[in-house]
Amino acid sequence: MSSEQPGYKRQWRDYRTESGARPIRDFLLSLPAEDRAAILAEMEYIRQHGKLAARHLQGEIYEVRASYGKNAYRILFACEGRFNHVLLSLEGFHKKTQQTPRAAIRLAEQRLADWRRRGKQNK
Repeated sequence: MSSEQPGYKRQWRDYRTESGARPIRDFLLSLPAEDRAAILAEMEYIRQHGKLAARHLQGEIYEVRASYGKNAYRILFACEGRFNHVLLSLEGFHKKTQQTPRAAIRLAEQRLADWRRRGKQNK
């Protein structure tokens, strides 16, 4: 049985720092419009089809893979919420090597832990 329930529509949310900064949004806004559109189209595909349409990296971290022209981009995310309906974007970067950088995965894991810690404080 899947933990994703059909009654819960998946939605993207972006990680926010404690001070309110939004690094994923800032990354996307720094890109040319065509590149950003390619990433957002892939994110929409993942939203519609779930994490099984994404590439699993490690633990709870998945990646959205997008390309435009010669540029390759990745958005690292985790599924949150009781029914995994929240797709929490954690890190975004311009991919320049074959493998996803370990530092990017570690940063995504740290941001996920921070997001969860602050969520529990607010309950």
